[in-house]
Amino acid sequence: MAWIEPVAVILAISYLLLAIAQKRACWVAALISSVLFLVLFADAKLYMESALQVVYAVMAILGWIRWQSDDSGQRLAISSRPRVFHAACILSILGASWIVGYLMSQYTDAARPFIDAATTVAALVTTWMVVEKIIENWLYWIVINSVSVWLFFDRNLDMTAFLFLVYILLSFVGYLFWRRQLPKQF
Repeated sequence: MAWIEPVAVILAISYLLLAIAQKRACWVAALISSVLFLVLFADAKLYMESALQVVYAVMAILGWIRWQSDDSGQRLAISSRPRVFHAACILSILGASWIVGYLMSQYTDAARPFIDAATTVAALVTTWMVVEKIIENWLYWIVINSVSVWLFFDRNLDMTAFLFLVYILLSFVGYLFWRRQLPKQF
């Protein structure tokens, strides 16, 4: 099992670098790393993080399909959403996180049920934003990854915590890179 974490980390970094460059192959790296992290997080009793990996695997397949060029060779363009959209997303994330965290605290032996739930729920919404190429996804990731660093250090998943430190930096890079490519109308 010792090999799972380093391989998952390498594939996860590969995914993010390829996503920043808008390369469709990012979704292959995402799929494989998701399966590996599922096993790793289940072993660490981070059940929501583990369940999230199942959704990530499905999102990787959806991303592979969505980022495919259409018949005319057009690719999905980077877009932005208004503040009201993000306010609704944030309120939904907070509400769902509280509900899931409460249920986890009552019915499982989850290590950090509310934090685990919050990062998981937020990551679900944000991964959908990546699939749809909504630029603000990178800003959400900065917050999610910052909280995740603490969570993974707390659970002695040091390599994964380091991965999320790298994710924070790459999320800034991703935002700047995508911002330059955002169509002029935004």
